[in-house]
Amino acid sequence: MAQARPHTEMSAPSPGTARSPRTWAVILAACAGQFLVVLDVSVVNVALPSMRADLRLSATGLQWVLNAYSIAFAGFMLLGGRAADIFGRKRMFLVGLGLFTAASVAGGLAVEGWQLLAARAVQGLGAAVLAPATLTIITAAVPQGPARTRAIGTWAAVGAAGGAAGGLVGGVLTDLLSWRWVLLINVPVGAAVLVAAAAWLTEGRASGSRRLDLPGAVLVTGGLAAVAYGIVQTEESGWTAGATVLPMLGGLTLLGLFVAVEARTAAPLMPLKVFRSRAVTAANVTMTVCGSASFAMWFFMTVYAQNVLDYTPLEAGLALIPSSLSVVLGSKIAPRLMAKGGARNVAVLGALIAAVGFGWQSTMTADGGFLTAIAGPGILMMTGAGLAMTPLATLATSSAGPGDAGLVSGLINTSRTMGGALGLAILTTVAASRTAGRTGPEALAEGYALAFRTGTGVLLAAAVLMLLWLPRTGAGRGDRALS
Repeated sequence: MAQARPHTEMSAPSPGTARSPRTWAVILAACAGQFLVVLDVSVVNVALPSMRADLRLSATGLQWVLNAYSIAFAGFMLLGGRAADIFGRKRMFLVGLGLFTAASVAGGLAVEGWQLLAARAVQGLGAAVLAPATLTIITAAVPQGPARTRAIGTWAAVGAAGGAAGGLVGGVLTDLLSWRWVLLINVPVGAAVLVAAAAWLTEGRASGSRRLDLPGAVLVTGGLAAVAYGIVQTEESGWTAGATVLPMLGGLTLLGLFVAVEARTAAPLMPLKVFRSRAVTAANVTMTVCGSASFAMWFFMTVYAQNVLDYTPLEAGLALIPSSLSVVLGSKIAPRLMAKGGARNVAVLGALIAAVGFGWQSTMTADGGFLTAIAGPGILMMTGAGLAMTPLATLATSSAGPGDAGLVSGLINTSRTMGGALGLAILTTVAASRTAGRTGPEALAEGYALAFRTGTGVLLAAAVLMLLWLPRTGAGRGDRALS
């Protein structure tokens, strides 16, 4: 087993390591961790009715099976990213994955509703520690240039595949075994990745102070968690209810205080200097905007297939396989296109292709066929999303200093997660405004169609924002030239 080097500074490896089997083993371990993290955002969706019946959950409790994970995930992400810089990326990867796996055991064996909700919150905490470390491990293992772009493309493809596979994996496990296996399946996979990571990964962290900015950590974690809580409350309470407005205002206040504290502390959790980089700022904003549409796509496609077209959970999961493969394809071909046309142009192209798919999907009807109402538009939507994610992640991380790699990785993950939560809340409200309480297939199809038309506009706006704000990258230079 490789010996850990606890005091090694984060530095770029020699170019030869980008092609070594060990480097790709490291990338594989990091991608496996990312797959589990993203998979658990959506894998429980089709198992919710079984969970409710077995654990006697209320409608609100059922909603919190999803919300407990997403709020903890979003709230602790920046803290997890900075912890990887200070305490070591390997150590935090193992801690996060261990916590995630243990919580999966607890959730799968839960006999009371509160036990399941607590386990999901701890899962989200483990995911928040694990996710930033996965990207940091990759950027540290592969030198900047086309090889790193390909590695990030693999990371983005695997993460996207995790979200895409959630419906299928959840449907298969729930239909063939029980709802408990949507959580217990993480245990053997997590254990295998833990063993592989302990053997393959070498330690590395930023040099200098190891002090964690505790006031900043409390403020940003509380702020992000409160905003996320307010967002998820919109589905039950609406946008103007006190249960929504108060936590969102409180969260924004905490985030404002966080910025003030970071500007004055000697060793900040998030040095504000990272936002002087146009690439970091623009990539995170546009990732938030794109994520707000692409994350909601999986939800609406799943409920359209089941609630309107009367697919079973397993049939709905199988129907989304073409879309799942497409997001992987888009993420994998993005590095080749970036080498020829530049990261910004590929991101814009991806957003435009996704917008075409969203526009096509917005023509859905209550009697739509598989090819024209699910497969065709789904392939376009997810190919475009895959094309956009890789250049945005590459731009966000390529200009980060060695001491801020974990932070920037956590930031781009936070942007995607918060964008997805905000987008889902907004688009479900849009759909509900059209259905106006009607539950027939025709009414539901109208509501879902309006949500996709709104998503089309969001993606077109994202494309314009990328074109105007993302730094230009020269053709043939991949992620190496930022201006």
